[in-house]
Amino acid sequence: MVETGNGHWELGLGSAAGHRELVLDTANWDCTIPAQGQEGVLQELVLGAGQPPDPGISEEQRQAQEEWEALEVIQSGLGGTSGAPLPPISFTEALQHFQSAELFESRGKVRTPGRRGILTALLRCLRGPPQLRPQLRGEQELVLAMAQCALDDSERVHMRILQTIYQQLTRSRLGCPRYGAHWEELGFQGADPGTDLRGTGMLGLMQILFFVLDSRTLPLAREIFQLSQHETQNFPFCIMSVNITRIVIQALQEERLSRECNQRQQVIGVLNDLYAAAFLQLSRLWRQQQGTIADAGFFLKELELSTKKKPRQLLKSLEAYLSCGLQPPSPLSSQIHFTGLCDPGAELEGDSRLI
Repeated sequence: MVETGNGHWELGLGSAAGHRELVLDTANWDCTIPAQGQEGVLQELVLGAGQPPDPGISEEQRQAQEEWEALEVIQSGLGGTSGAPLPPISFTEALQHFQSAELFESRGKVRTPGRRGILTALLRCLRGPPQLRPQLRGEQELVLAMAQCALDDSERVHMRILQTIYQQLTRSRLGCPRYGAHWEELGFQGADPGTDLRGTGMLGLMQILFFVLDSRTLPLAREIFQLSQHETQNFPFCIMSVNITRIVIQALQEERLSRECNQRQQVIGVLNDLYAAAFLQLSRLWRQQQGTIADAGFFLKELELSTKKKPRQLLKSLEAYLSCGLQPPSPLSSQIHFTGLCDPGAELEGDSRLI
């Protein structure tokens, strides 16, 4: 980097044969921190209620740093340097990765409901929802471990999940850079989706992946994504999705879903269907009450109450909605099981054979 005078700097990139110069005009840089408007609401949605924002660098400075770090791979496809995009991934293959991964660090952070005394258990049987069956505890632990697993740039499966979500929502067959403004168009807060996954980890991305790959829910996902792009009623699709995942995780931890999980003998299928049902309910509230981003906190609070108190009602509402489509009615996620064989040849667009 060489100073050329008058606040200008030149930076040479690449070899002599492919030399490029990037001129930075530091004299005209505007370092003013923008006022907190809509971005303040987004920050609250990302951090969760009661958590203060990071007092560090400004949003503009952070984005500039991320774009600078991604400069040399901006045309290389997500997480690669060969120029070829990563192959898309099915929900089946992604889930099998986490089933086979050790996840020692993530599993160590998992806190499942502890054992209760005899009197407490008796009162719960009489007045509250049942406990999750012991044979489903392993699946519950896997779900909660995924929620503690951070997005890892060096993990190929993580990058394929991210790229598949991008392709399904945008209907693109091309790859995309790991960092950039294109993630904001999908409803993340900034150029790096990983910063918005606190509290949900890779489970937050896995639920979006399910939403955009299942043949029954893909039209609904794209319809909600289109609503999120509305001129006045727009909202951050992916940030809203992460908040819904956080809600269903809480419902699972509080054993609000135990009855449904026991009846269907699965956890992941119930969790995914409840996520889709909650997103459907949110979109209905958004349309009926002409919601804007300022209403997001209120709507999410309503959604949290209905998800925890009336999960079966939400699931029935989703089933009724899906039965009105072109696909014949079928039990939700009836083909999702905790273990199964990988089907790498499955068609992604409308992949209903999950596992």
